[in-house]
Amino acid sequence: MTTELGHFALILAFAVAIVQMIVPLIGAHKRWPGWMAVAEPAAGAQFVLTALSFGALTWAFVVSDFSLNVVVANSHSAKPMLYKISGTWGNHEGSMLLWVLIVTLFGAMAAWFGGGLPPTLRARVLAVQSAIAVAFFAFIIFTSNPFLRLEVPPFDGQDLNPLLQDPGLAFHPPFLYLGYVGLSMAFSFAVAALIEGRVDAAWGRWVRPWTLAAWIFLTIGIALGSWWAYYELGWGGFWFWDPVENASFMPWLLAAALLHSAIVVEKRESLKSWTILLAILAFGFSLIGTFIVRSGLLTSVHAFANDPERGVFILAIMAFFMGGALVLFTLRAGAMEAKGVFGLVSRESALVVNNLLLAVACFVVFVGTMWPLLAEMFFDRKLSVGPPFFNAAFTPFMVALGLILPVGSVLPWKRARISRAMWPLRYVFVLALAVGGLAFVMQTGRSMLGPMGLFLGAWLVSGTVVELMQRTGRGDNRLGRLRRLPRADWGKAVAHGGLGVTMAGIAGLTAWTVDDIRVAQIGQPFDVGSYTLTLTDVQELRGPNYLSTTGFVTLSKDGSEIAQMTPEKRFYPVAQMPTTEAAIDYNLLRDVYVVIGDQQDNGGWTVRTYIKPMTNWIWIGCALMALGGLLSLSDRRFRVAAGARKFSAVPAE
Repeated sequence: MTTELGHFALILAFAVAIVQMIVPLIGAHKRWPGWMAVAEPAAGAQFVLTALSFGALTWAFVVSDFSLNVVVANSHSAKPMLYKISGTWGNHEGSMLLWVLIVTLFGAMAAWFGGGLPPTLRARVLAVQSAIAVAFFAFIIFTSNPFLRLEVPPFDGQDLNPLLQDPGLAFHPPFLYLGYVGLSMAFSFAVAALIEGRVDAAWGRWVRPWTLAAWIFLTIGIALGSWWAYYELGWGGFWFWDPVENASFMPWLLAAALLHSAIVVEKRESLKSWTILLAILAFGFSLIGTFIVRSGLLTSVHAFANDPERGVFILAIMAFFMGGALVLFTLRAGAMEAKGVFGLVSRESALVVNNLLLAVACFVVFVGTMWPLLAEMFFDRKLSVGPPFFNAAFTPFMVALGLILPVGSVLPWKRARISRAMWPLRYVFVLALAVGGLAFVMQTGRSMLGPMGLFLGAWLVSGTVVELMQRTGRGDNRLGRLRRLPRADWGKAVAHGGLGVTMAGIAGLTAWTVDDIRVAQIGQPFDVGSYTLTLTDVQELRGPNYLSTTGFVTLSKDGSEIAQMTPEKRFYPVAQMPTTEAAIDYNLLRDVYVVIGDQQDNGGWTVRTYIKPMTNWIWIGCALMALGGLLSLSDRRFRVAAGARKFSAVPAE
């Protein structure tokens, strides 16, 4: 009965979404208040109905209802409860239902908290958001119905992919989807503004919180996925430039550009066309990510489905929304004339350079991701584009971005003198050079990667400190004024500092990792770097739904024991799939990472060991970036954005 109610709620939500898509749009065009007012209750009802449907599917996983095809394919009665719940979105059908649930959640939030928006804009935003929901409701109901029943239910299920049975992967998809789908609100605001034919400072203020929220969720989701890949897959890396990793990274880059561009719209009423275009492209790349994961065109450990029919459906959705928005953008270009003018050296110019670097970096990642497919389709050549290409092509843009961020942050609006702006940064630049030089002298090799990363990290972090202190002015009680700075200023400083910490971590890890692989005999110590490891025992153990070959490794340094480590090789009998569980001794300055392999003919065991400097700086930096976003989002000026009721741009002819 619960399943039928969930299915019925899904269909009813689809019908409500169609009404919300059409009626408020007509009402806004005709200036009929009653028709425009339909959008708000419809948005709330749509979210409640979708939540009921998603709750029904979750309950089916919790109670192991094997009459549902999706539960049979992705669950098992012996699976721990956390993974029963996460199994709801650990498959194609359930993940799409989560996707549309988040679409309706953002639409409902815009209805509940958008009271300060002009009625016509609010009606159009909610109608466009509902149009996105309609497309994905149709996709779920007609191609990916999660409520399909089996005539003869089996006794038990086929289990969830063992790689997904991990806390990191339990929470990674919801955060990633909140980011992906959150960008739909920026898209809806952009299309609604194009329909109205007006974009001004108030629009920039309204769109920024939605974009910022999506960027925060994307940051958390990408960081969780990177952390999972690091400790779960057993290869010791945090990023492989996998097509699906790239699919989440590209919208993140464009969302970061959109955030900075919207600031210029809000403060100076410039870059209107560019900001609208970024809003369209950011959500468009979210749709591209959905297409990559579910079309079967590109293979990945993250892929949910390999069904060409579903891929064509998503391609049609992408073509409709992207194509329609870009056509509308072309038609309305004349209504987005910039008002503010600025000099070649100014904060506006620095933000333009920031945008160009982020956008071109995104384009580079897109070309590298799609080129193997295009080469096979049009030139009948099989190519592989891997980390060497991305590292070489992408890194220069990030280095340039790191160099200009502190300078751009201290430049005044409209016009500036570069020498005056750089003068307060002279000491921190010398400090950053000293940090990089010290790293170069102390390292055993002579690679510039590690020192360059530490230089950029020190430059960004210390540059944000200088910027904050500049905002306190001169004289006494600067500390008191520092505490009273707006949260948005603190948020920007923390996020920029977090980027610096992440850059330093990535560079240090890449440049100074020590790798060792050997056949280790039980009881015989071996050295890796400055550490001594001893495989003391290997045991066969049983988990809730897996069998484990567990090694016991003693980690020592200079004769003193540091940690007992237990790397595992697990085998899941139901799924007939092995996984690797690395043992990691975490430390702020380094990780010791141990993986156990197969037993060899001489009785020893294959053991792979990595010494990874500064690894945790990567996720500390990501956490700081997300924290900076949250601080900015909590700024009172965002909460009262509706107070900027001036919406005075010229209407379209």
